[in-house]
Amino acid sequence: MSSPTSESVIVCSQSGPLSGKVTVPGAKNSVLKLMAATLLADGVYELRNVPDITDVDYMTDLLVALGLDIERIDRYCLRIVNSGRISPVAPFALADRIRASVNVLGPLIGRFGDVQLALPGGDDFGGRPIDMHLSGLEAMGAQFDITEDGVVGRATGRLKGADITFAFPSVGATENILMAAVVADGVTTISNAAREPEIGDLCAMLRSMGAHIDGVGTSTLVIRGVSPASMQSCVHEVVSDRVQAATYIAAVAMCGGDIDVLRAVPGHMEMLLTRYADMGMSILPIDDGLRVSCHQRLSSVDVATLPYPGIATDYKPLLVAMLATADGTGIVTENLYPGRFRYIEELQKLGADISVDGHHAVVRGREHLVGATVVAPDIRAGAALVVAGLAAQGMTEIHDVHHIDRGYDNLVGRLASLGGSINRIG
Repeated sequence: MSSPTSESVIVCSQSGPLSGKVTVPGAKNSVLKLMAATLLADGVYELRNVPDITDVDYMTDLLVALGLDIERIDRYCLRIVNSGRISPVAPFALADRIRASVNVLGPLIGRFGDVQLALPGGDDFGGRPIDMHLSGLEAMGAQFDITEDGVVGRATGRLKGADITFAFPSVGATENILMAAVVADGVTTISNAAREPEIGDLCAMLRSMGAHIDGVGTSTLVIRGVSPASMQSCVHEVVSDRVQAATYIAAVAMCGGDIDVLRAVPGHMEMLLTRYADMGMSILPIDDGLRVSCHQRLSSVDVATLPYPGIATDYKPLLVAMLATADGTGIVTENLYPGRFRYIEELQKLGADISVDGHHAVVRGREHLVGATVVAPDIRAGAALVVAGLAAQGMTEIHDVHHIDRGYDNLVGRLASLGGSINRIG
């Protein structure tokens, strides 16, 4: 895709009712980890249903610097060639651009016994330390030093299987330990593992590569390590993006209408869909997704973010935007990332009545929002501001849309195809 520019602006005005069909692309929160997994075995890989987002471009640049060859066969397909000539040193300028760069840690230390990685960048939600990543790998025999430049890791010989219990079901730590454990010597058990669908997607790809993993979808993963030489390349289709699906449902919630959200997977977002229904939406499964409709003002609910299968923190900006025009008062509690209310001020510019007290946001619904100029502070908050802008009276301009480009594949085009009054300038 073309490189985003800070001058790009999304302009939208009050829209509705929405109608038509929208297809959900592959998941940002999965594809970046699948790309990192190709470091584990030589060969030619094909990843399908790859979203056209800038985070994929950033991850591509990082992996190419490590020694992989990557090209887009078409808009939604990546061909990745691992010829075995890997240099396990991730340049700071590339690793710093994207949080998912930390996911090269497991495969590099697992396969090569050596890694140098800048502390990863990405969206700023407050502290998100990688202590669990490092302590889990250290239990398997790796050693790490934290320097001014990042993390330096080494292992003498092959990593050893270990019993690892997480204090919190960290997605990133689960993924890193998984990718190291599949080529470790012996059995690794991960207790209190993350259960997200994206973890299941990574496990499916690793199994296709020759890994032995039991307990997929549960909080206990058992990995029986295999020889790195026995791992092989594969073809894999990326799971659909549940957060993008939730975004299009939120658009209908705020604008009204009836749409089909194709390739949405209801089983991956059960708790969220329940809360959407509690707010007054009609959501029905169809052959290849969901049929969504809303023809009345939403009702307020209380929501708390929790690890999967609870409400994901990525959904929260959408829910706060929906509550801003709902009937009544809703309290939203953030239990995962304390810094993830930084977009509230932008919603307030649109007229939202929101007050923050610690990790709680109290949202008093108003009948209407009013267009304004706002700034997208991160990927998901940026999408929520777009959705809110579609429901606000007058015109809304969203700036810093390069954040949205990191995780959304043609958000403007997809919303416009549903009848949204939206376009992009620049």
